[in-house]
Amino acid sequence: MEILHISAECYPVAKVGGLGDVVGALPKYQQQLGSIAKVVVPAYRNKYYDTHEFDVVHQAGMWLGHDWYHFNVLKERHNELGFDLYLIDIPGLLDTPAVYGYANDTERFLAFQIAVLDWINEWAHQPDVIHCHDHHTGLVPFLINYGYKYARLKDIPSVLTIHNAQYQGQFGWDKLYLIPSFDLWKSGQLDWNGAINPLAAAIKCAWRVTTVSPGYLEELYSNANGLESLISQERAKTVGILNGIDTEVWNPDTDTMLSANYDIDTVDNGKQQNKAQLCERFGLDSTLPLVSFIGRLVGDKGADLLPDIIARSLHELPGEVNFLVLGSGEPHVEWALQQTRNAGSYGFNLHIGYNEALSHLIYAGSDFLLMPSRVEPCGLNQLYALRYGTVPMVRSTGGLKDTVIDFGDQNGVGIRFNQAGVWDVCYSVKRAIELYHDTTHLHEVRLRGMRIDHSWSSSALRYLEVYKSLK
Repeated sequence: MEILHISAECYPVAKVGGLGDVVGALPKYQQQLGSIAKVVVPAYRNKYYDTHEFDVVHQAGMWLGHDWYHFNVLKERHNELGFDLYLIDIPGLLDTPAVYGYANDTERFLAFQIAVLDWINEWAHQPDVIHCHDHHTGLVPFLINYGYKYARLKDIPSVLTIHNAQYQGQFGWDKLYLIPSFDLWKSGQLDWNGAINPLAAAIKCAWRVTTVSPGYLEELYSNANGLESLISQERAKTVGILNGIDTEVWNPDTDTMLSANYDIDTVDNGKQQNKAQLCERFGLDSTLPLVSFIGRLVGDKGADLLPDIIARSLHELPGEVNFLVLGSGEPHVEWALQQTRNAGSYGFNLHIGYNEALSHLIYAGSDFLLMPSRVEPCGLNQLYALRYGTVPMVRSTGGLKDTVIDFGDQNGVGIRFNQAGVWDVCYSVKRAIELYHDTTHLHEVRLRGMRIDHSWSSSALRYLEVYKSLK
């Protein structure tokens, strides 16, 4: 079976969040199960593009509304990711250093989708499944079904995975002319609440819709940023499949980004060595419990709560706990965190920005990983934490609820709280400190978490089962 994944992100080519991790790992595990998995992403002008070799496998031109663009399809030469990787190069649109955040993002990702379909249209054969990820590729199922020039692709099954329904890519009908000619009687498939909504169109037109955890699928029926009724209407073709992690990349025993490697037999000593380096780097006390946050500093992640959580905890528990934050995002959240640090809050430091190597060290060196998310479709950070013997502290929502059992319950591996509120998180910080000082219990919780198999193997198999059901 040949699967073509279409995505805006793919680690290590381009990553902003969990989408990149999923698309960088799932195809590799599908390959290992005997399928042919391919990935196509935009050719951003970033470090990966500059440091790898590519072959041009296709060249063509395309219309985007009234504008003509040349595009190249580049194939990574050495197959170093374990699957065929293709980049869509569109000078003037996709040759940007960042993935998102440009005024013409609508045009950029629409052009990306058109170029991908134009390329597939020229194949001598057809893939067995086209797997689209999030709204950036949401018009692909619609165009396959109703685009005049893609008529020969109509029988290819399409699958949509919703990684985060809060982002839908809506744009106005004044940009309809940018979409290649299609059966105008089907315009309603594009519409949601008076706008062209790529995510809604994909939910309507894809043969199957998956979410990144069973818990998140259940939440979408009542909280999907306006798409609740649509997802409920399409319930028969939806399925929740929990994300996995790439256990080859995320392995404390072989991770080259750590100061000391460790396994389940040496976890306490190994974590302490990494913690010592981390605390020395950020001026923290390595004898105290270290609570860390890694992620985007946005409201969905509960990052706006962090300044008050940290300030209140350090005030109520002076000299009892350390906090460390790694991330970037909304300017007012970054500013508030910097003000909290600058106010002389002993026991807190942060790094604004993203640093892959530092994130690995934080997972290894932290005692607890805080995730006060308002929305968390699956969450990978808690899975990385468990893999590295770090106790996740999570709000009971989405995939966090699916993957973390409170340490007070049978087979517990983490700390759970119900509200995305400062008081509830601060109470959980107190629980974390108590667990930290109960070294026997802490050791048991760490080992229990490290023994859980969150690899992609079982999840990749479930996706293959979904594909086969479409034939």
